[in-house]
Amino acid sequence: MIGTQSTGAGAFSIVAAEHTGITVSSLDAALDFWIRVLGFEHLYTWKFEATEFIEQLVGVPGAAMRLAMVQAPGHGIELLEYTAPADRSSFHPRACDVGSVHIGFYVSGLDALLDRIAAEGWHAVGRVQTVAEGDRRGLRLIYVRGPDGVTVEFLEKPGDDQRPPNTREEVR
Repeated sequence: MIGTQSTGAGAFSIVAAEHTGITVSSLDAALDFWIRVLGFEHLYTWKFEATEFIEQLVGVPGAAMRLAMVQAPGHGIELLEYTAPADRSSFHPRACDVGSVHIGFYVSGLDALLDRIAAEGWHAVGRVQTVAEGDRRGLRLIYVRGPDGVTVEFLEKPGDDQRPPNTREEVR
C-alpha cells in the first residue's frame, strides 16, 4: 500500500491528503479569490488568539490568526491570516527557491480561467506549455502567481480545452 511504512517504533500509513495550507496577507481578499473567482465552497472561518495550543501547533511564539477552509474539488484549501506576532514577513519565492510550494489543479477551459484570474491580479509566470510526447502528450499546463506570492499550477487534459485546434501550441 502506498504510504505504509514500518519502523523500529511500529508501522504507520498515510491515509489521504486532507488540505493544503496557504498563509495570506488578507483573509478577506483570499476568500474572495478562492470562492468568487475559482468557485470553491467556503466551509468555515475561525479566529485563534495566541495560546500555547496555537504556538505549539505552528511553532511560532505569540502566533494568532484567522483561518478559513474552502473546499476545492477533492481537496481542502486552508487560508491563514496571521494577526500576530508583529514581526511576521512576506515570502515571495520563485519556483526554484528552496521552500517554494505550489498546488496543482486539473481544469477545463484553461484559457478562460487565465483571463478571469488575470483580471483579479493573478498572473502567469510564463506561457501555457503543451506536452509534446509521452504519456502526458497534449497536456497543457501553466504556473500562476497571486499578489501574496502564492503559486498555483493549472493543468488541462487533451480534449478539455475550448480552443480551436489550429491555435494549439506544441512544446516539449
